Amino acid sequence: MPDLLLELRSEEIPARMQRRAAEDLKKRVTDALVERGFLYEGAKAFSTPRRLALHVAGLPARGEAVPEERRGPRVGAPEAAIQGFLKGAGLARLEDAQTITDPKKGEFYLAVIERPGRATLDVLAELLPEIIKTFPWPKSMRWGAASAELGALRWVRPLQSIVATFGPETETPEVVPFTVGGIPAGTVTYGHRFLAPEPIEVRRFDDYIQALERAKVILDPDRRKDVILHDARDLAFARGLDLVEDEGLLDEVAGLVEWPVVLLGSFDEAFLDIPAEAIRATIRANQKCFVLRKGGSEDLAPAFILVSNLVASDGGQAITAGNERVVRARLSDAKFFWETDKAIRLEDRLPKLDSIVFHEQLGTQGQRIARIAALAQELAPLVGADPALAERAARLAKADLVTEMVGEFPELQGLMGRKYAALQGQPESVCAAIEEHYKPVGPSDRVPTDPVAIAVALADKLDTLSGFWSIDEKPTGSKDPFALRRAALGIVRLLVEQRLNIPLMSVLLAEMSAFEFKKIAKFESSITKEILSLTRQSLERFDLENFDIKDINTIMKRRNVSKNFLSAAKDSSADVFEELWAKGVEFAVPKAGDLLGFFADRLKVYLRDQGARHDLIDAVFALPGQDDLLMVVRRVEALGKFLDTEDGKNLLAGYKRAANILRIEEKKDGRAYDAAPDAALAAAGKPAERALAEALAKARETASASVAREDFAGAMQALSTLRAPVDAFFQDVTVNALDPKLRANRLLLLNALRAATREVAEFSKIEG
Repeated sequence: MPDLLLELRSEEIPARMQRRAAEDLKKRVTDALVERGFLYEGAKAFSTPRRLALHVAGLPARGEAVPEERRGPRVGAPEAAIQGFLKGAGLARLEDAQTITDPKKGEFYLAVIERPGRATLDVLAELLPEIIKTFPWPKSMRWGAASAELGALRWVRPLQSIVATFGPETETPEVVPFTVGGIPAGTVTYGHRFLAPEPIEVRRFDDYIQALERAKVILDPDRRKDVILHDARDLAFARGLDLVEDEGLLDEVAGLVEWPVVLLGSFDEAFLDIPAEAIRATIRANQKCFVLRKGGSEDLAPAFILVSNLVASDGGQAITAGNERVVRARLSDAKFFWETDKAIRLEDRLPKLDSIVFHEQLGTQGQRIARIAALAQELAPLVGADPALAERAARLAKADLVTEMVGEFPELQGLMGRKYAALQGQPESVCAAIEEHYKPVGPSDRVPTDPVAIAVALADKLDTLSGFWSIDEKPTGSKDPFALRRAALGIVRLLVEQRLNIPLMSVLLAEMSAFEFKKIAKFESSITKEILSLTRQSLERFDLENFDIKDINTIMKRRNVSKNFLSAAKDSSADVFEELWAKGVEFAVPKAGDLLGFFADRLKVYLRDQGARHDLIDAVFALPGQDDLLMVVRRVEALGKFLDTEDGKNLLAGYKRAANILRIEEKKDGRAYDAAPDAALAAAGKPAERALAEALAKARETASASVAREDFAGAMQALSTLRAPVDAFFQDVTVNALDPKLRANRLLLLNALRAATREVAEFSKIEG
């Protein structure tokens, strides 16, 4: 079977774009072939810093013949119309056409034409230019004199040559005949820019791979990664050192070289006084080099691994020396940052945050820190933390953002704050919280375990989500510029994995009411001064420090301030404040509810990854007041185990039957059967009717008591006792009795079943 070889060689392809571009090329070419009916056996794409390559194996030489139906005129149409139809369809006589019947318009002629399959070479010549012209680079450019022309080719960097051949392995493949941007497809490519600059003629994929290897180009990026990793490990081992492996850096470096040569450099041991993370960040970010550890130790060694794209005549001594000079200069900068930062206490840096805008509508970083500190203090008792330490940790958590080291290496935020806090004698739990309050930053990241860190992490994320929901900047589709999904998932993981019972709705409502209060007060210019004046008097009574009359956020420095204020302020202006605050709460309620729904969606994602069913989450969240995510998870777990049993499956089937009957009868009667059944009437009925009434009363009471004790397994056990009486009821009792009172009471019994199951979940949301 013939193969396609395609290479697009350009001046440069940035490392961060290579893998995605290779996959895009494979997908666009193979999708276009399949769409035209050309199936293939396999395809693989490759990338280097200067080329994209694609090999599609097992293509047919020609496409299959395609039958085409062409509808003609009605039977009995004028001769001219029939002759035109025959000529257009390529038929010699009318008998070669078929006759079909349209129920509305009568009989018509139909011609079935066999279109011969097209040559694959012709199809490739047609589709490849269009794919190249419309290739989806994140950034692209035009170049040369042709760049001024309409429709000029755009590429990531100037496209220099195209190889495109097609044919079987046993014959000489043909060149796919096309030209793009003035560059004709051919059989000539080039190897390494410096080590093998001569032209190379290639036709088959196997020859192409071998020719590039001889010309010092490893085409497969995974092979380049293997070469770098194994050579780096061997070189480190030979010096008694261990490589600090870094998958992200390995990917990037493999995208920077076509012929990797691994070398070892060193730096002055005095630089090891700098925190290891800062050394690694400096060497990684500026030189794309790997750091090393002393053999069998966690301590860094004064050495690093670099990867060159050249086989140097001096064995790489000049290249290594050049990298060592740059590393020395960068580490000197890092040492200066470290020494400078140590001289200034974190709390002394806080005023700088007042001038840094976090978001135009959400205030400065300083204002945000005040909110986070107040919330962390309130959450602390709920997570077993010291409120004073939680408040202190929250106030210092963002201080390292204005340090020299974090300014140079933003990825060290939190980590450097912890180190500076430790040097300044802060308690260990405060230091841990400063580093860990950003966590978890992804599904595989660990969650904080220290209670103070948990309180600050929750406060940070809750403030972010509450703020952006209040100003209606929520994630849409694939866009989430403020990582709100990640923040919500972080809260889910913190609450669930640390087994924390926190009613989110009250926290969200308090936070969002404060935001709404501020927005309302800003536009109520006629009463703002009066309110602010009175509020300042009230706040002074409660000794809240650092109050600024221009900053209404400070009103909510503590969540109970409005309650204290309203109880203490006796003059008539209190009514104005109360009215404004009530209006803020009113506006916050639907937004807080919407945000709680967002948490439910994130919880579904989290539990689905754990193997839970999404419909069970819906069934639990459908109950009112489900804002304790840990309780939701525990209910879902218990419900899932119950529904896996025979009792659970049969009770669900009985519930579905009861719900269907109720829905039909309620619609027919124009009323809801939502009252309690008449126990005396049920007792006077059939034995199965009486047994169900007694079982329902007992099961609901037991289930309710179990839920109150958070014993969800016990609640499910109580429901399981309903299986037998429900089965017997449907077997022995006719719901739609002739006696209207008896019929109504039996429908109320079915409603009692519905009500009993709602003690644990909304069974109508459960599939199956």
